[in-house]
Amino acid sequence: MKKNLIALMMLFSIAIIISAGCVDEENNTNATSSEDDLIVVVSILPQAEFVEKIAGDNVKVVVMVPPGASPHSYEPTPGQLTDLSNAEMYAMVGSGITIEDNMMSKIRDLNPDMMIVDCSEGIILDEMVVNDHGDEEEHDHADMDPHIWTSPDNAKIMVEHIYEGLVEVDPENEEVYLENKNDYIAELDELDEEIKTILSGKEGNSFMVYHPAWGYFAEQYNLTQVPVEIEGKEPSVKDMQNVIDLAREKDIKVIFVQTGFSTVSAEAIATEIDGEVVEVDPLAKNYIDNLSKVAIAFEKGLS
Repeated sequence: MKKNLIALMMLFSIAIIISAGCVDEENNTNATSSEDDLIVVVSILPQAEFVEKIAGDNVKVVVMVPPGASPHSYEPTPGQLTDLSNAEMYAMVGSGITIEDNMMSKIRDLNPDMMIVDCSEGIILDEMVVNDHGDEEEHDHADMDPHIWTSPDNAKIMVEHIYEGLVEVDPENEEVYLENKNDYIAELDELDEEIKTILSGKEGNSFMVYHPAWGYFAEQYNLTQVPVEIEGKEPSVKDMQNVIDLAREKDIKVIFVQTGFSTVSAEAIATEIDGEVVEVDPLAKNYIDNLSKVAIAFEKGLS
C-alpha cells in the first residue's frame, strides 16, 4: 500500500511539471507544439511580436528569455533546448546580449540545419553609456550597447530581417508575409510619429535610469540618458552622492527602473531628491503599446 502511494505521488508530481511546461502565457509562447508546426526561436519578447505580426498562426514562436528574466543572466531550460533542436529558424538580436554570446555556438551545434538570422545587421551599434558622475577616477570603456530594439527605426530593420528569414524557410507564404510585414512597418511609422508628438519640446532634455537600456531610444528622439549604474555595477557611496548632485543640478525628479534589477539605489536617490521611482520595461512583448506608454512616462520625467 505504501509503495502504491509513493508511486501515485511521483506520477502526480510529474503531471504537475508537464502541465507547467505547457502553459502558454500572454507574454510567452513556449507551449507544446505539434510535429507539423514551423518553430521560430527568438531571444527576447519584442522579437516575438515582430515574428507573430508577420507570420500570424503559421509558426510557433519560442522565446528564450521569458517575462521578468534578464537576457544578461538567463539560462535556457531543457524544454527550450528541445524546441531549439526542432526549430527551422533562430532570429537572434545580434547586438551582443549575454544569452546569445554564451549560447550561440552551442545552439549551432544543437541544430546545425537551423537558419540563423542576425537582426542587428545594418544597425550601427553605440557604446553603452558610461557616466562617471563627476568621479575623477578612471573608468574602462564600456561594451557596445545591445538594446537596439528600443528604437522604432531599429525595430523596422529587425522586422525586415525576420521577414526575409521567414520567406526563406517558408516560401509558400511569401505573399502573406510581405503584406503583414508592410502593415506592421506602417504601424511602427505611426508609433514613431506618436512618440515625436508626445516628446515635442523635450528635445535635449535628460532622463535618469538605473540600467542604461534606452540609449537607442534616446538617440532617435534627441534625449540624454543618465544611468545610475557604473559600468553595470551598483554605485558606490561616492557615486551615489554624485548621482544625487547631478539629479539636483538637472532638476531630475524621476528614476526609471526595469524588472529584474535592484531598485534599492534608485529608491535611495529618489528619496534624496524628493522624486519617485517609475518602472518601464524594455523587454515587453506588446512592443508598440509599450513604447507609447514608455514615451508618456519619459515625457513626465524629463528635466
